[in-house]
Amino acid sequence: MSQLFIGKGNLGSSPSLRTLKGGPNGEFDVASMRVRFSRYGRTEEGGIEEVGGFWREVEIYGAKARDAARLLRKGARVLVMGEELEYMARDEATGGQVMVFKIEAQDVALLLSRVKTIEFEASRRSSTEQSDGSSGEVQEPYHAGQPA
Repeated sequence: MSQLFIGKGNLGSSPSLRTLKGGPNGEFDVASMRVRFSRYGRTEEGGIEEVGGFWREVEIYGAKARDAARLLRKGARVLVMGEELEYMARDEATGGQVMVFKIEAQDVALLLSRVKTIEFEASRRSSTEQSDGSSGEVQEPYHAGQPA
C-alpha cells in the first residue's frame, strides 16, 4: 500500500549514492537518506517544543539522486514529496518478518532556514534561447524599503 507523503524534516546523515542495475539504460542511481520528521507544539509559556516525530528512510532516483548526494548534508532541513510505502521484509538479525516504511521521493527540496550562501551554476540555455529576453546576468537582490 502507498500514500502521498509531504513533510519537512532534517537529514540524520548525508545521502548515500549507489548505482543499481535495471531501468531503460541498464542502470540507475539511487540516493538513500534517513530523515527525522518532527512534530512541534506550544508550551504553556508560549514557546515551541518537539512533541513527537518519526524517522523514515527516503530514496530518490536518477539525476535528482545525484544532485541530492552532491548538495545535501547531515542536518539539512528538507521538504520531501513522494509516496510512503509499507511492506514486509525479513529482519536479518532475527529472521522474522517486520513492517518497513519507506518514502520514494519525487522531489527533495532544500529549505532555506539553515542555508548560509547559495551559488548558482550558469544557465544551461544560451542567451538567444532565453524566452524572457533577459541577458542571463545576475541582478542585485531587491531589499524592502530601498528603491528598485
